[in-house]
Amino acid sequence: MALAPKAIALNDEGAKDFAADDLEHAEAKLGLALEYNPHFTEAWVNLGLVEMRLGHLLVARHHFHKAIELNPDLPAPFHGMGLLDERIGDLEKAEKNYRAALKVDPGFGPSRVNLARLLFARREFDGAREHFLRLTEVSPNVVEGWSGLVEAMLRLGREHDADDVLDRARAKLGEKPQLVLLVGRRLIRQNDAPSAIAALVPITRDGNTSVQASAFAWIAVAHAALGDIGASHEAAKHALALDPQNEVARYATRIETNL
Repeated sequence: MALAPKAIALNDEGAKDFAADDLEHAEAKLGLALEYNPHFTEAWVNLGLVEMRLGHLLVARHHFHKAIELNPDLPAPFHGMGLLDERIGDLEKAEKNYRAALKVDPGFGPSRVNLARLLFARREFDGAREHFLRLTEVSPNVVEGWSGLVEAMLRLGREHDADDVLDRARAKLGEKPQLVLLVGRRLIRQNDAPSAIAALVPITRDGNTSVQASAFAWIAVAHAALGDIGASHEAAKHALALDPQNEVARYATRIETNL
C-alpha cells in the first residue's frame, strides 16, 4: 500500500524534531504518521527512538519489534533494538542486533560503528580493526571509521600503519577534531609535547564534549612530559569536568613527577 504524502511529511517533521531534541512534538507527529498508515516501518523506528530517549523502554521495544515484523529486510529496526539493549546494559544482545542489521545491509554505517566500538571496548582489537576498516570502505566520509581504525591499530602495536591511516584520513576529510586529537597524540609519542599542545588547544573549544575532554586530557599528558605538573593537573581537571570517566585525565591527576 502506497504511503500517504501526509504520513511521509509527518514522519520527516518528527525526525527533525527528534534531532532537535523536541521530543514532545516528535512523538505527536510520528504518532499521527502512523495513524495515516500503521504499516509505515520508518515511522515505527523513529517513534521507538523517541520513546527510548524519553525513557519509555518497553514501549520503544514494542515499536522496534513492530517495525521488524512489518519489514525484516530493513537494518534500522535491528539497529534500534541494539541501541535499546546497550541502554539497559545487555551488550551481548546489542551486538547480536547490530550484526543482524549488518546481515540485512552490510553498508549500514551506524551499526558498523557500534559493533566495532563494542568489540574495541572488550579489547577485541583485531575484530574492531576489521569492522572499522570495512566502515572506511562503505562510508569513507564517516570520520569514526578512520579514527577507530587508527585507535585499533595503535592498540595492536601497529604504529606505522596507524600513522599511515591517519595521514590518509586527513587528506580525505581534512582536519576533523577527532583526527586532530590523534595528531596530538602522535606528536606526544614523537616527544614533541609543545607541538602537541599547540595542535590540541583549538579543539578544546571546537568539537563535541567527548573530543574536548580527550583534548584536555592529552594536553595534561603533554604538560607532564614537559615537567609542568601544575598545568598538567589543571588541564586534567578541565577534562574531568567534561567527562568524569576519562581514563587519561584520571591518570594525569596522579602524575607527581616528570614522565
